[in-house]
Amino acid sequence: MSLKCGIVGLPNVGKSTLFNALTNSNKAQADNFPFCTIDPNIGVVPVPDQRLVNLSKISNSKKIINTTISFVDIAGLVKGASKGEGLGNKFLSHIREVDAIIHMIRCFDSDNIQNVNSTVDPVRDLEIIETEMKLADLDSIQRRLEKSNRKNIDDDQIKILETTLDYINNDKEISLIKESFSKEKLNQCGLLSLKPKIFVCNVDEKSIKNGNNYTENFINKFTNKSTIIISADIENQINGLDHNEKKNYMEMIGLEKTGLDILIKKGYEILELETFFTSGPEETRAWTIEKNCFAPKAAGKIHTDFEKGFIRAETVSYEDFIKNNGWMDSKTNGKMRLEGKDYIVKDGDVLNFRFNT
Repeated sequence: MSLKCGIVGLPNVGKSTLFNALTNSNKAQADNFPFCTIDPNIGVVPVPDQRLVNLSKISNSKKIINTTISFVDIAGLVKGASKGEGLGNKFLSHIREVDAIIHMIRCFDSDNIQNVNSTVDPVRDLEIIETEMKLADLDSIQRRLEKSNRKNIDDDQIKILETTLDYINNDKEISLIKESFSKEKLNQCGLLSLKPKIFVCNVDEKSIKNGNNYTENFINKFTNKSTIIISADIENQINGLDHNEKKNYMEMIGLEKTGLDILIKKGYEILELETFFTSGPEETRAWTIEKNCFAPKAAGKIHTDFEKGFIRAETVSYEDFIKNNGWMDSKTNGKMRLEGKDYIVKDGDVLNFRFNT
């Protein structure tokens, strides 16, 4: 599975600049006026993972295949989007298609970059976006709960819709709904308010390391583990450097990881995803799965026949695979296990599936 993240926010907060930085491209027009992005830009990026490189060296693989993440740069949102203001209808239709939402929040001052509001206020800006999503969900829920439409919805979906309606109308904490329903059922609803979210505070260079007053106020108001601080402009500059220049520049400004690395890690956390590997002379490859994934389902990520005919999985942890120099010595030294259908795959497992055709 490939993680698909939609970058959203008010106009001129740095969405397209971040998109270009993350995808190492200039696909997204990043001009100094509202709605320079109309149609969504989509970029597919390999997920960096040093473990792939290390495994491929052990296995003498001919090629390395990373798992991927997709970023979608979506048109800027304004107050009234749920009623069609600005490019609201387009925004809302595009965001329904993503797995997770990256909220881009302006946390910098600039005389050169227009601001759709008279002041910089990240708390207010997020509340505008969240309100428009809730209003759009209210309209969707009410239509789907009409008597003529209920016959097309199962009981679980109706309960989720009714619960969400109650939470929105009574200003309850919507994230708590996730404790009562399965992720699969929630995803089927397609409600914007229920999508996992990452909050990106876009700052200037001097605020990268420690943030600023804007980020401090935002984090104090919306205390959660899904807020990160990135400078989209700096990320874009970094991408124009070669490996050594990039390393030196990052050290100079106190940046330990790139925005891409930070966002991917956070995305995997909020979506509860993990990675397993296959490794041999032909290729070393990373595969993305949900946490607590049983071995047959993991096998199905490679091919449906692997899941249907699953017998067992030859399993070695990443650490043991490296320490024992590959499959053969891992088996000789008792580090390879044969796991059955009830085995829950762990992050970093190196697997070889046995199956009936």
